[in-house]
Amino acid sequence: MREHDFEPVPGLPEALPEGETILWQGAPQHGPLARKALHVRSIAFYFAALAAWRGTALALDGASATEILLGAGLLVVLGAIAIAPLALFAWASARSTIYTITNRRVVIRAGVALPTSVNVPFAAIQAAGLKLHGEGIGDIALRLVPDQKIAYLFLWPHVRPWHFSRPEPTLRCVADAEAVAQVLGRALAGAASLPVRPFAETTPPRSEAHGTAAAAA
Repeated sequence: MREHDFEPVPGLPEALPEGETILWQGAPQHGPLARKALHVRSIAFYFAALAAWRGTALALDGASATEILLGAGLLVVLGAIAIAPLALFAWASARSTIYTITNRRVVIRAGVALPTSVNVPFAAIQAAGLKLHGEGIGDIALRLVPDQKIAYLFLWPHVRPWHFSRPEPTLRCVADAEAVAQVLGRALAGAASLPVRPFAETTPPRSEAHGTAAAAA
């Protein structure tokens, strides 16, 4: 079984009910996701600064060029070891994630090892906000009405950073984010009278999840 073969519609845990249509589907861009959600650039700068400091300290102590290169190079290697798994996770997360906007809800299907879908009905959304990162890439955060809650770690990294008490599901690092925000805004305006319904969090049956893991292995 290939990854997500059990989905009746790509990115959705079940077939769309009558009257519901998909308005947009997309996924996070893995490069911006690595930089913005996993902070690989900041980590790289940190280890680069440590390597420069180490090299300078060795030079002031009269070390040879070889000793300076070895001392600074060790920190560069340690930085690469720290960054590599984060970059790999960002790539796998972007590959396994599908964001869906329909005329009734937002669906976030995510999960590298075990795919999980979170349905956010429009009536559970108090407000939506857009944050641009440049080159058309941006985050679209969904502020929920007070009685709707979701665990921060359950959906990370597809949540607004640092909002722990009231986590906000977020479409992270999507391309052409302004256009996507307009699609969502029009859909929210058109569905303003829908009743509030609770989240639906779904995971594939055990046999299907096992098949997915076996295929990935």
